[in-house]
Amino acid sequence: MPAKKSAAKKTNKANSYDASAISVLEGLEPVRKRPGMYIGTTGPEGLHHMIWEIFDNARDEAMGGFANRVEVTLLPDNYVRVVDNGRGIPIDKHKQTKVSALETIMTTLHAGGKFGGDESGYKVSGGLHGVGVSVVNALSTHTRVDVHKDGGHYMQEYHIGKPKAKVKKLGTTKFQGSIVAFQADPDIFPEIKYDWKKIVNHLRQQAYLVKGMRLTVIDARESDAALDMKSLQDVVYIADLHLEVPRMTFYFEGGLKSLVAFNNHYQKPVHKHIFYVEKNDIDESVLSVEVALQYVDDISSRISAFANNIYNPEQGTHVTGFKTALTRTLNNYGKKNNLIKEKDGTFTGEDVLEGLTAVVSVKMPEIQFEGQTKGKLGSVEARSAVESVFGEAFNTFLEEHPDDAKAIINKVAIAVRARKAAKAAKDSVLRKGALEGMSLPGKLADCQSKSAADSELFIVEGDSAGGSAKMGRDRRTQAILPLRGKILNVERARIDKMLASEQIKNLVIALGTAIGDVFDVSKLRYHKIIIATDADVDGAHIRTLLLTLFFRYFRPLIEEGYVYIAQPPLYKIQKGKETWYAYSDAEKFEIVGEDEVTPAEEEGEEADEAQELQETTQKKSKYRVQRYKGLGEMNAEELGETTMDPEHRILKQVTIEDAQEAEKVFDILMGTDVASRKSFIQANAQHANLDI
Repeated sequence: MPAKKSAAKKTNKANSYDASAISVLEGLEPVRKRPGMYIGTTGPEGLHHMIWEIFDNARDEAMGGFANRVEVTLLPDNYVRVVDNGRGIPIDKHKQTKVSALETIMTTLHAGGKFGGDESGYKVSGGLHGVGVSVVNALSTHTRVDVHKDGGHYMQEYHIGKPKAKVKKLGTTKFQGSIVAFQADPDIFPEIKYDWKKIVNHLRQQAYLVKGMRLTVIDARESDAALDMKSLQDVVYIADLHLEVPRMTFYFEGGLKSLVAFNNHYQKPVHKHIFYVEKNDIDESVLSVEVALQYVDDISSRISAFANNIYNPEQGTHVTGFKTALTRTLNNYGKKNNLIKEKDGTFTGEDVLEGLTAVVSVKMPEIQFEGQTKGKLGSVEARSAVESVFGEAFNTFLEEHPDDAKAIINKVAIAVRARKAAKAAKDSVLRKGALEGMSLPGKLADCQSKSAADSELFIVEGDSAGGSAKMGRDRRTQAILPLRGKILNVERARIDKMLASEQIKNLVIALGTAIGDVFDVSKLRYHKIIIATDADVDGAHIRTLLLTLFFRYFRPLIEEGYVYIAQPPLYKIQKGKETWYAYSDAEKFEIVGEDEVTPAEEEGEEADEAQELQETTQKKSKYRVQRYKGLGEMNAEELGETTMDPEHRILKQVTIEDAQEAEKVFDILMGTDVASRKSFIQANAQHANLDI
């Protein structure tokens, strides 16, 4: 289906986008001094945030109905280029700054169409503060903006936020829109390395949120073509050059309905039809409410929330309104149609969320977030608007789709019974004494410190490694909990089944936070939870099972940075009285080089052979190398020195950069869809570290 033509040719006031639509609040000087205040961090997240800021301006043009095609391209020399076919950035002189509106937008904080008091600015904008493009400009060694507007092609270049010259007219054009290319400053960002997968995932999500926008993402960093700024001066869309480079194009007429279908790709739906509602022009405070949902055969819920197309990981008032209406509507429909059994009672908010995949989106002209990260919507008007629009539409959906309605009610009824069973099991296991640490498991070798900030819990694979860890630890601050074999896969297990597992029960009690609705992160007994498993397939599987447990039931521990993975060495290398530990084959090669080595002595029948080989090569051999196949092969001194001593150990902190993508990976790896898991493994096998 061809994309709809841009609405940019309209002549009413809302499309009169010129310098008068630009408001100016303050200067640009602080950005380079404190970049973290504007982009959060100068690490990978902040670097990618630069792309999101420029893309958001193009997307806002599409949200306003002024554009329908956007292109984002990664170019050589760390350039990123964003094109939209919107109205084109104004280039006429701004009354307040006495320079062009383009230069004003690019060099002044809080200058943009997001502050226009009349309809010439954006009715709805993803950017709250209007700082985006000027911040990107300030943090870039080179920025170039090409504006195609009213038949003229204009250009201006900047160096670390300052214009190199005035706006130039390069000629005439038939295109209408803006092209912004920037080169992030290596003096600001320690490492400039863009993550293609991260960019595609983020922009795909945005494409779902703007129906009818055709979005192309291109990775031309390795292209053989000459793609510098000068050669691209007369090029609008790089996609039209037909280069043989990685690219993805997204175009969704279904909007959030399509996003729910995408999120449920690896799940088994409970009902056939995906619910969807969109209502516009609700009132002056809420311009649009859009909701889509579908239940699947799972015990987790997946609710994605957006306000003005900004993802809200902490949800907010719009989700509160959604949950209220969902609970009330299902209860009313179920009782009215005699689908809720008396023994199940009234559905709770917790019950109706089990197995739910939903997306809730609102668009508002004046928007308020709690905190600076825009993670949680605080606008109170959103709650009643979503509650009203969704509640009415969902009730109609249930009436018009009785088979779907019955399937949903049955799904929730199962959740009710499971909740009651789980509560009984949980109450019997997590008694008050256990929660307060009075009945710690016998397997746990606890530390002496009572300060959680100073305490560490090592979750160790096997009794043998557990014994070495107990002897090699610092008893003051380090606790050891050995695991026997593989724990239960909790991806589809309820709390009652989980707590029937002695190993999981021991871990829950050791952590001290409890679990489920009584989980309390402030009760955590250790601020470092360290997973220490063998460097083999079984060890990797145990580590994945533990991460699944933490992700599904203890996610705040990951989000607050309490979970780590130990990196024990793979090799012990000796030369005379000197000893080294190597954590990879590359490290081993750096130490040993091309020199001949003798194997370390081994137990059993191979010991004599090793001794014989050592004697015959002793004169010309320089190094003796021992390969550790498991933690249990290390003695207490070796394990303590290499894996537990804070002065020498290597720990990897577990983080969640993209919770939605993490959900999908856990669904694939730990769920029941064998075909999807096989496909995932085949596609990612090339990235595996194999020890053959």
